[in-house]
Amino acid sequence: MALEWAVGRARGRVVFRLADAVSSVSLGMLSQTSAVFTVLLRVGLYTLAWQQLALWRNDAFWLSAPGWLLALLFYDFCYYWLHRMGHEVAVLWAAHAVHHQSQDYNLSTALRQTSSGALLGWLFYLPMALVGVPPLVFVVVGLIDLLYQFWVHTEQVGRLGWFDRWFCSPSNHRAHHAVNDRYLDKNYGGILIVWDRLFGTFVEEDDREPCVYGTRGLLASWDPLWANVQVYATLARDSWHARRWRDKLLVWLKPPGWRPADVAARFPKPAFELAQMTLFNPAMTRAQRWFAGAQFVLLLAGVSVFLWHADSAPLADNLLWFAVLLVCQWALGAAMQGRLTMLEALMIEAGALATASAALGLAEWHYIAKPAAMIFAMAAVAVRTYPSRAEGNFRSHSSGWLLLALLGSLAGDLFLMVAGFFIPGLVSFLLAHLCYIVLFRRDAPWFAHRGALLATLTLAGGMYAFLWQGGLPPELRAPVAAYVLVIALMAAQAWARWQVLRDRPTLWVALGACCFMLSDSLLAINRFVQPLPWSQVWVLSSYYAAQVLIVVGVLRATAVSGPVVAPAAAA
Repeated sequence: MALEWAVGRARGRVVFRLADAVSSVSLGMLSQTSAVFTVLLRVGLYTLAWQQLALWRNDAFWLSAPGWLLALLFYDFCYYWLHRMGHEVAVLWAAHAVHHQSQDYNLSTALRQTSSGALLGWLFYLPMALVGVPPLVFVVVGLIDLLYQFWVHTEQVGRLGWFDRWFCSPSNHRAHHAVNDRYLDKNYGGILIVWDRLFGTFVEEDDREPCVYGTRGLLASWDPLWANVQVYATLARDSWHARRWRDKLLVWLKPPGWRPADVAARFPKPAFELAQMTLFNPAMTRAQRWFAGAQFVLLLAGVSVFLWHADSAPLADNLLWFAVLLVCQWALGAAMQGRLTMLEALMIEAGALATASAALGLAEWHYIAKPAAMIFAMAAVAVRTYPSRAEGNFRSHSSGWLLLALLGSLAGDLFLMVAGFFIPGLVSFLLAHLCYIVLFRRDAPWFAHRGALLATLTLAGGMYAFLWQGGLPPELRAPVAAYVLVIALMAAQAWARWQVLRDRPTLWVALGACCFMLSDSLLAINRFVQPLPWSQVWVLSSYYAAQVLIVVGVLRATAVSGPVVAPAAAA
């Protein structure tokens, strides 16, 4: 990749865009980390089929030079059909589309891989198991086939004459990645392009019609999660809206783009026009670029450590660290796209690390990550406040109450990390929730939605009764009762605020308040009633979800210059 960048720079061509390259490699990392949990599908089912269904068993032949070569040819033939069906069957395209989403074509695109391909891809290699190709040979030739395909993802290598006629080459594969009508759904070969010539799917790159890369349903996002589920979501939506059961199934089995007539009529989509295809390229500041580069290096190191230890680590540990890496990848994508500020992304990442380190008993990491999350949150509020205040669209009183709430949360976090300081921690969080109530009151009258007030008080009363019956110590009954009441009032006021403002950031805040109720309920049950499995995971993940939703929601909300006049309180 460094060589490709240098050659492109020398030729005066922009080869890489930082955000696109980071997004592509990040999807490759996600593909590798998720593969830890799908090895049974990729290799286990093949091995089982080989053991039980092989028609001919001769390991000595397959381990000889002719056997290895034949196995590689057989694998490439199976790959051709998997690849072709990945473009001709919608559910298979939903997995394969990830590889095509980049609008750039460089070596980072080769690393852009799906995380769901193993779900159905193993079916196409069963013929190799039936003829007795041992699992070891299958895995090795599969790796060779995959590694070969890396170098063909470049625009820096032109035509190669006779080589282009026999092998998958950069020229042939550029045509495969293009969305032009001329090139669409062609050149599926992995190593050999001969398969395409035999089965009528070959097209030659034409210099008169430059390749345009990407997908016809443009991703327009750096979000690794959305990249993997975008097409699935589209298919699920069309299947849901289809009236006939037959169409609900055909949506998944027909070629990509096919839609039932009734769905197409009710939810029309504009026809694809190449001339209207725009480049997704959100502007990034110099600070964002440095942030993305540093985060990418740290992620690469984290993924490397995860993969190194994955085979020997318990499944629970792998799931936790996979979740942490996934959260960090998502936060990085959101920061590059401008959906999160850099400090908000760091808050989310610190919260994920604090959750995992607590669950796994990594005290040193936990003592750093837990307070860091709230410190990043307060810094995000402070940095966001002063420029906005100068522009007259953010009220300093609102930011002050938010900072006080986060400061109380930080104090509560610190107290709860020390044995014997439960009551000071409870008081700190109580004060934090009181600050949140005052903050939410600035945009809405007191408890304007009676239904929300009744619901939260009912839930709070039920939880308190459950704790009382479960063994809540007598000396804690009064403090816990006060705490339960305050957090219920906070949630009620948050929902009342949403009833008044009815915008998305306000809904985030209301959902965050509900996450607070959930987190504190789980904490209390675990402490006073009975230990919960993975309690630290559930308590801290819901706690940080609450803080993130509230902070981001408040900072995104459109401020008003005067008090909000609420409609009549809901009955």
